[in-house]
Amino acid sequence: MLIGYMRVSKADGSQNTDLQRDALVTAGIDPSNLYEDHASGKKDDRPQLAACLKGLRAGDTLLVWKLDRLGRDLRHLVNTVHDLTERGIGLKVLTGEGAAIDTTTASGKLVFGIFAALAEFERALISERTVAGLTAARARGRKGGRPYKMTPAKVRLALAAMGQPETKVSALCTELGITRQTLYRHVSPIGELRVDGKKLLNAK
Repeated sequence: MLIGYMRVSKADGSQNTDLQRDALVTAGIDPSNLYEDHASGKKDDRPQLAACLKGLRAGDTLLVWKLDRLGRDLRHLVNTVHDLTERGIGLKVLTGEGAAIDTTTASGKLVFGIFAALAEFERALISERTVAGLTAARARGRKGGRPYKMTPAKVRLALAAMGQPETKVSALCTELGITRQTLYRHVSPIGELRVDGKKLLNAK
C-alpha cells in the first residue's frame, strides 16, 4: 500500500499542502491514505507523522513530495529510514534533492546509503571538532565540557548535613540541586569525604 505524508511549516493559513497533495495523488496514493502536519520540521511533536509511521505495515511504501517534508535534519532522516527499513517499509521521494531515493529499488538504496554515510561523516567531524576545541582550551588553561553540578561549597554543606542523623537525603539533594548518586560520589552516608569530594575541594 502507498501512504503519503505532507507538511508545511506554518499553521496560520499562509501555507497549504495543495501542491504536495496533487503530486502524491498523481503518484497513485488514495487521498484517504494521506497524513498532513502544519508544523516546523524541527519540531519533534508532529502528531500526524507519528500516526503515519505507526500505521505503516511491512510491504507498504511511504511517499513524500520532498525529503525535507519528512525530517528535520540528515541524522533524523537516516534514523527514520533505518527504522522503516527494519520494519520492511519502503520510502520514495518524488522531487527535490532526494528525488533519486526509492528504498524499494537497489539504486535507491544505494543513494540513501550515501546519505547515511554523509550523516556518519557529519557526526565524526562534529566529534573531532569538539575534541580539538577542548584540547586547545585546556592547553590555554581553560576547562571545557559540562560544568559540575557539585561545587566545593555544596560539598562542605553536604559534609555538615550528612553528619546529622536527622538529615533526609532526598531533601538535601533537592536543596543542593544534585542527584543522590552525585551526593554519594562526594560524601558518604555517614558524612565522610570521598575521593571525588577530595578532588573537588583540592582543585585550584
